[in-house]
Amino acid sequence: QNEKELQDVVKQQEEKMFQLIDKSGEVTRLKAEVSQLKRSLQRAETEAKVLWEEMRGKEHQVDTAYVQERVILRREVDKLRLLLLEKKDENLQLTDKY
Repeated sequence: QNEKELQDVVKQQEEKMFQLIDKSGEVTRLKAEVSQLKRSLQRAETEAKVLWEEMRGKEHQVDTAYVQERVILRREVDKLRLLLLEKKDENLQLTDKY
């Protein structure tokens, strides 16, 4: 009798563990999706910022090649900032572990 109850409890615990593992996988996937969405938003904001800077005070004299180059450069700066923040986060996690 006790052994049967113990087996049932162990089985329930295993099921709960598997559910938690499934949920942690889902959380990881959602975090990756949020990260991708943040990058997309940052890219769009960067483009909008450059375009507004170029359009301010100018009517129809916009040099599209120059604007495109500024967008690319701004993206590079933003990407480097993001990489720096990611490295800082990694370093913090490592220092917290040890």
